[in-house]
Parts: sequence; C-alpha cells; structure tokens
Amino acid sequence: MSELQLSNVRKSYGGLEVIKGVDLDIKSGEFVVFVGPSGCGKSTLLRMIAGLEEITSGDLTIDDMLMNDVDPSKRGIAMVFQSYALYPHMTVRENMGFALRFAGVPKVEIEKRVMEAANILELGPLLDRKPKQLSGGQRQRVAIGRAIVRHPKIFLFDEPLSNLDAELRVHMRIEIARLHKQLAATIIYVTHDQVEAMTLADKIVVMRAGVVEQVGSPLDLYDDPANLFVAGFIGSPKMNFLKGVIETGDGEVYARLPDYADTKVPVALTHVAPGMPITVGIRPEHFKEQGSASLDLTIDMLEHLGGETFAYARHGNGELVVIETKNGRGLKSGDGIAARFDPACALLFDESGKRLR
Repeated sequence: MSELQLSNVRKSYGGLEVIKGVDLDIKSGEFVVFVGPSGCGKSTLLRMIAGLEEITSGDLTIDDMLMNDVDPSKRGIAMVFQSYALYPHMTVRENMGFALRFAGVPKVEIEKRVMEAANILELGPLLDRKPKQLSGGQRQRVAIGRAIVRHPKIFLFDEPLSNLDAELRVHMRIEIARLHKQLAATIIYVTHDQVEAMTLADKIVVMRAGVVEQVGSPLDLYDDPANLFVAGFIGSPKMNFLKGVIETGDGEVYARLPDYADTKVPVALTHVAPGMPITVGIRPEHFKEQGSASLDLTIDMLEHLGGETFAYARHGNGELVVIETKNGRGLKSGDGIAARFDPACALLFDESGKRLR
C-alpha cells in the first residue's frame, strides 16, 4: 500500500489547458474514485499518474518520492483499462503471467503469483481457457488478475466496467469492492457513473472542466454538496432545482418560487438580501406527506420500480420535478399532486451556483 500526492498538477496541449491545478492527497489503502462528465479530465489525470501522459507542471509523489519523470514501469503501478486487451492466442494463465515472464521473473514465482490471483478472483477452473471462451465479466477478471500478479503499490482502473451489461456491472462492482477489502490495496478508479462512485469509493473526487469541484466521502458529497454542479451530479435521480427569489415579510425570510404559483419556502439564512436570485434544491426522497411547504403539480409520468415509485410532475409548463413516493400504485398520469417537503431539507444556492449556508 502506498500514499500518493498531487500538488498543483497541470496538463496543457499547446495553448489548451485541460487539467487546471489539481491538489489531492490519497492515503494508503484508500479507494478513491474520480467522477465527472465526459471530457472533464478524469482519465487524463489518471494517465498522468500512470506516466502515460507527461505532467506539464506541478508534482506527483508516491510515498514521498517525486515521480514526474520516472518511467511508468518503475512507478509500482498497475492499470486496468476499459478494453480487456487480452492476447487471444494465450490462455488465461499465460495472459496473467505474461508481464512477469517479460520482466524475467522465474517460472516458479510466476506460477505462484498467477495461482494466488486466480484464487482471489475465482479463476482457477478457467486458467487453461482462451479469451474467446470467456464471458465479458470473466475477461475483465483476467485483466484485473494480470494487474494483481505484479504486486503493484497502486491499482488504477479506467472505466473498467463500461463494456459490460447492467447485470454484470453490478456483479463486478461487488467483486471489485471485495477485492479492495481482501488486498487492502490503494485503488484509484475512474468512472462517469456516479452510482459506481457512490457504491465503491471511500473518497470521491468530483471533476468538471479540469478542476476538482469537491472531494469527500460519498455520503458527505450527497448530504453536503459545495455547489450546484456537485448537488446535481451526485444522486440518482438527480436533485430538483427550483428557481426562486429572496423576500421578507412578517419578520421572516423566505424564497418565493415564481414558477410554482409563488410558493413560499422559509429560509434559515441571515446573510441574504431581498430580491436576491437563488436556487432551491430538493432531493426526490425529501418529499413527504408531513412537509410544511407544498408544490401543486400535475403528474406527467410514473416510474414504478416495485417498492417505490418516482413521479415526474410539473406546474403548468414548468420544469419536471421528480418525487419519490411509496404510494405510487394509486397514482396515474394527469393526477394533481401536492408535493410536500420540509424546508429544512432544502439546499440553497446563489446565482453563481455556490452553496449558501
């Protein structure tokens, strides 16, 4: 296990800066997930850590040793890509041991490491098969096994589950989580899927346009997002955002929602001024029958998931509001619904997207 630090790391291609000063500390044994929309720089940052992309400026250290100019093969890192990249003419055993054989490791040691990895990944019965005889999930486990046999300091995963179907993705998430626990390894994992990030990570790094927006545990980011982007990106279905304006009256401060029949939502803030535009954020599960604030909406569509239902509703021609309900079986499209919520559960954001606290 190893620690890794990034200090003001930047990456430019000519005049285009794609990584804009990233500072990050990754502790030994942590499972860290880089998450963000396509093009945000998460894979580029991972490749810089691996040594596959040069660092334009800033420092990368592993166990307090500067790695900027160290050859990728000498960084003690193993990388698992989105593509399995297995040799089709080799067996599973040969694929897993190839890098060690190429490095001149003795045959006895190679066999020992391959068997250890095969036992961890439950690949024992498949060792003499070739890739074409394996399922997608089995091939990905072979690719992971090929990384394990190298005994790396740090594992890097670049969207490893993107080529799998939904059921296999869930199964492989469980396998990777179990692997992390068993190996107590330091893992850095890239994905655009925030569900993967929430279920796997000890720490999530949310990126946008080459900048780290927020770092924290999955539930910290979910409960306490720093800005509108993080609030909307973390959570499925995403948070509802309602446009409002600050007003005062009868000694109270509240947000008036013009698009929702001027509904008033009490605001427990003192550093806001009347007329200030704000955004009120409400997660679908925060709509409850007992809430003191209410939105009068009409249901457009219902998404029945068995134990719960998501109602997609709107006021007039306004934006859709997603409401989680346990009583969805009695609802139908076209029904009116009073979507009640506790104002204390609402998050407030200013015009720039910064969280108001």
